[in-house]
Amino acid sequence: MDAGYGLAVRWSLREAPDGVADDLREYVVGTSIARFMFLDGLAFKLWRMVEGEWFEGTYVFDTPLARDEFQAQFEQTAAHAPGTKIIGSPPVAVEPYEVVAIAEGPGAFRRGPGPGRA
Repeated sequence: MDAGYGLAVRWSLREAPDGVADDLREYVVGTSIARFMFLDGLAFKLWRMVEGEWFEGTYVFDTPLARDEFQAQFEQTAAHAPGTKIIGSPPVAVEPYEVVAIAEGPGAFRRGPGPGRA
């Protein structure tokens, strides 16, 4: 059995406006989580960020078809994606990848926002 079919979408934050990290957190927690919770074929989505460096959506799909269809649709609309609008520039990378394995530790997955600023 395959672990999954990944897709990483990354934006640069190097030239993004001040406050963009907080705007991205607000968007993800307030809107984006709900948008992806019921996306057919999606096993999970993870949002990652290094302030001032990059912001990334990392997706894992159940099948290569689900991943490829999502990628094709996203690439057609990337210039108008919410992340692009908030950041002010399109993604710098859209990369499909193989998920070799997934290990879930004793802490288990939890849904919802991360810690914000450390």
